[in-house]
Amino acid sequence: MAKEKTRFVCQACGAAHPKWQGRCEACGEWNTMAEEAPAPRGPGPAAKAAGGRRVEFVGLKGESAPPARIPTGIAELDRVLGGGLVPASAVLVGGDPGIGKSTILLQAAARVAAAGRRVLYVSGEEAVEQVRLRAARLGLTESPMALAAATALRDIVASLEQERDAALVVIDSIQTVWLDALDSAPGTVAQVRACAAELIRLAKARGFAIVLVGHVTKEGTLAGPRVLEHMVDATLYFEGDRGHQFRILRAVKNRFGATDEIGVFEMTGTGLVEVANPSALFLAERRGNVSGSAVFAGIEGTRPVLVEVQALLSPSSGGSPRRQVVGWDSGRLSMLLAVLEARCGMSLGQNDVYLNIAGGLRIAEPAADLAVAAALVSAATDRPTDSGAVYFGEVGLSGEVRQVAQAEARLREAAKLGFTAATLPRRVARGGKAPAPPAGLALAETGHLADLVAGFAEKSVRPRRAGG
Repeated sequence: MAKEKTRFVCQACGAAHPKWQGRCEACGEWNTMAEEAPAPRGPGPAAKAAGGRRVEFVGLKGESAPPARIPTGIAELDRVLGGGLVPASAVLVGGDPGIGKSTILLQAAARVAAAGRRVLYVSGEEAVEQVRLRAARLGLTESPMALAAATALRDIVASLEQERDAALVVIDSIQTVWLDALDSAPGTVAQVRACAAELIRLAKARGFAIVLVGHVTKEGTLAGPRVLEHMVDATLYFEGDRGHQFRILRAVKNRFGATDEIGVFEMTGTGLVEVANPSALFLAERRGNVSGSAVFAGIEGTRPVLVEVQALLSPSSGGSPRRQVVGWDSGRLSMLLAVLEARCGMSLGQNDVYLNIAGGLRIAEPAADLAVAAALVSAATDRPTDSGAVYFGEVGLSGEVRQVAQAEARLREAAKLGFTAATLPRRVARGGKAPAPPAGLALAETGHLADLVAGFAEKSVRPRRAGG
């Protein structure tokens, strides 16, 4: 029998190649190839089928109630998880180095342990004394959680199999765990995939919830193969800047809750503190009398959030004008600028454009188009927007303003924070009558972006009240 040759596996997408090459043909990434020994072959499909046993099929309606969730004691984390940790589930937490992954998990593990549950924290990056130093800074030294430092998968699995009453296990991080049966180095595609699969299998067999900490690449995605995100039940990303005190925990996948849900935290000297009202936090330093600023009423998961959109236009010094964007899609900004020029008659092509979402939040929904357009028009005309107004609506290529979901929730959040006006798409009546807006909130329904531009030009157009 011919000897099996080693293969070269892309560390970005997991594609295998027979020989080394500088660029992966599957994902197009450069310098991501690593040499790995092939996995040992097992028995063929026929042999496996012959030695298998019949699987019992059951109906969708079960007689036993599902197990209760495990609350972490941190309301913002429970919100992102969908109400708490589900027993026998696997959660992957990713983020930049120093963003607060280990801090929030140590805090959550300590609170779960304080509630009387068995919690195991396995650190592969730090020694036990280093974790104790962080716990002392966070005031968690009295927590009954169990701590260990290990990187060998066999040792971790053998220890977890002896724990009969474990409720939560934290592995920090999965890139440091290695299996001696594989010749590749820790953190490679084969190691991450094999170690994660074994830990998740054990968690589902024993019934404890497991949380895996994952590193991210320079592009901001989780290191290792994408299959790792498919193996877990929930994937959470920590967003924010280490120089900024605010941290945002976002769920990009959740089998037991809403996707794209966010939790907002503030980094302090004693750890991460949850922020119950993020809208007030994002607007705390807003100045309403400055041109180029507009308030967007957005939806993050199930929560309405108000954030400030800031735009700045300056004459280009020559060459191609700059388009600098922080917290939004640069391609969508280019589209809006083209619509303002082609459909509304504005001349913006010779200006450098800078756009920023204040507070460190990243906006992905198209409903921010109208708020961004309002900030751009305000900056171009040097006329401030109404300090008591919010904006939301999707803009099409012909300049029309399209409907967006959950308009009522956005309006309620704006009224709760004291805003008195809202510019939004024309609402479609349900049952012959559009829902009434919150008390004290005037609505300016617009069908085309040119109406918004005309309002800044005339300065006499005021939002009308609904039904008026």
